[in-house]
Amino acid sequence: MHGFANPARFLRLARWLTPLCLLPGIAIAAVALAYGLIWAPADRLMGDTVRILFLHVPAAWLGMAGWMTIAGASVTELVWRHPLAAIAARAAAVPGAVFTALCLATGSIWGRPTWGTWWVWDGRLTSMLVLLFLYFGYIALSDVARRDGGNGRVAAIFGIVGAINVPIINRSVVWWNSLHQPPSITMGKSAIDAAFLWPLLAAAFGFTLIFAGVVLMRMRAILAEAQAEARLRRKAFAADEAAEAFGGFA
Repeated sequence: MHGFANPARFLRLARWLTPLCLLPGIAIAAVALAYGLIWAPADRLMGDTVRILFLHVPAAWLGMAGWMTIAGASVTELVWRHPLAAIAARAAAVPGAVFTALCLATGSIWGRPTWGTWWVWDGRLTSMLVLLFLYFGYIALSDVARRDGGNGRVAAIFGIVGAINVPIINRSVVWWNSLHQPPSITMGKSAIDAAFLWPLLAAAFGFTLIFAGVVLMRMRAILAEAQAEARLRRKAFAADEAAEAFGGFA
């Protein structure tokens, strides 16, 4: 794990790994979405509205996976002091929030013809909305730590504590009566027809690759920004020293 603690070594790896994630991810997700929108059969009960499944489910998965990435990176930061852990957590926050918002938006669009309403305050929808607010809170805390030069421990602790919400999201349809359907895919079993299951898994895999590529891109951008700020500070310090030396000489 500490083998990639050196930013230069990480950047060399990320430089070729980023397109390796992004390009296949975009291709796989595009094919899966095209199948879902054009060729997938209509559902017996929900009709053509079921086609939003191919975007809604991957978005929900990556909203939760994004926060687990934050939590895992936060543990790594606090326990092992890995220098890139906080950067990885920050990089995962924005795409995780985007996928969570996309999940909520597509769920509302799907719910209107299926349930007759855009929104209900049931366990699954409410806990997913809480996740979006947790993302906003984490982004704000990490930005404050970066701007004020803090060590980010508060943001890391928040990232770990917020992970409690992920199993609540996962089990909410089992624990409480809900309009939301129960889990369709469980360990070793699936209630989804093969005509939907395999392209759905392909879409989830494609979007996961896109998520990984975006996180790597953001990590590279954060490191580049930090390096640029360090160079500016060194130049400013050198300029101050030169000015003091010149003033002393005068």
